[in-house]
Amino acid sequence: MVSSAMVPSLNLHQTLFPKCPSPWRNTLFHYTRPAVLHTPFSPSRIHSSSVVAAPEPDVGVHYDRTLELDLLACPICYEPLMRKGPPGLNLPAIYRSGFKCQKCEKTYSSKEVYLDLTVTAGTKDYSEVKPTRTELFRSPLVSFLYERGWRQNFNRSGFPGPDEEFSMAQEYFKPAAGGLLVDVSCGSGLFSRKFAKSGAYSGVIASDFSENMLRQCFDFISKDDALSTISIALVRADISRLPFSSGSVDAVHAGAALHCWPSPSNAVAEISRVLRSGGIFVGTTFLAPSFGNSLPPEILRPLRQTFSRLSNTYNNLTEEEIKDLCTTCGLVNFTSDVRRSFIMFSAQKP
Repeated sequence: MVSSAMVPSLNLHQTLFPKCPSPWRNTLFHYTRPAVLHTPFSPSRIHSSSVVAAPEPDVGVHYDRTLELDLLACPICYEPLMRKGPPGLNLPAIYRSGFKCQKCEKTYSSKEVYLDLTVTAGTKDYSEVKPTRTELFRSPLVSFLYERGWRQNFNRSGFPGPDEEFSMAQEYFKPAAGGLLVDVSCGSGLFSRKFAKSGAYSGVIASDFSENMLRQCFDFISKDDALSTISIALVRADISRLPFSSGSVDAVHAGAALHCWPSPSNAVAEISRVLRSGGIFVGTTFLAPSFGNSLPPEILRPLRQTFSRLSNTYNNLTEEEIKDLCTTCGLVNFTSDVRRSFIMFSAQKP
């Protein structure tokens, strides 16, 4: 059983987001983007525009139609979101902002410590249950334990450890330096925080489907003074319906995630969609068990897939399958580093 100390309560808002009166209503939060390194493909720039659209006749509020180069998008329509509130890609600014789809007019807000941009955001009566492997990480207990012993056990399967994995990923991400990085399926933000503190990116978005993982991520961020002035945002998102405009992201990281996704093909297709030309995708996962040459692939693959479906276990793929998946989804320049059951792979949007 998890004590209340284990799971951050909404009182954390009062610490990082003290309730302020009118200044937020009449003035904009001015966001200064860190210096951007020059790269071959001119990575995305995060703008903080003060251009405000005319009031909506029904709602009577003002929405900013030029949010961060139309980065955030409606997960239903994929149309860019209008924003009401202070600009900037940081926790206080996003927490104090409201968002609205230009097409379907659905609204989104930060009801908790993260911005919920899932299709089901705001539903009152409807709920749905994801596969067991997805629901497992929505548990408060697993979310609390993830960086307190759970992740450390990965080294038994060949994972070199967070510090080395981060260094390896940074090498792959060099062409995207100075751009915007999205850490999908970020869990408790172990790598999101490392990317943000590296200073190599103009902004970092930590994204996960698990509400409790995002709460843990917020808890770690709020206790780290080095992250208090860094551009990092928390967004709840479905990997198969990413709430980002097409071609708006420079780098996507997915650490120990692919095997947990209900549909890896949908997920990689979405990652390919949101990456801009020249953008980099880096991921790590557990490889499927190897049985040598005892069975040909055309026999082994259907057996493994049938077992996974019936037992509701993880989607562990082979290196060849991951490469094929990336290629099929329009990515090129696939490279990988394999160590026992661990693989780090990279691919690029042409």
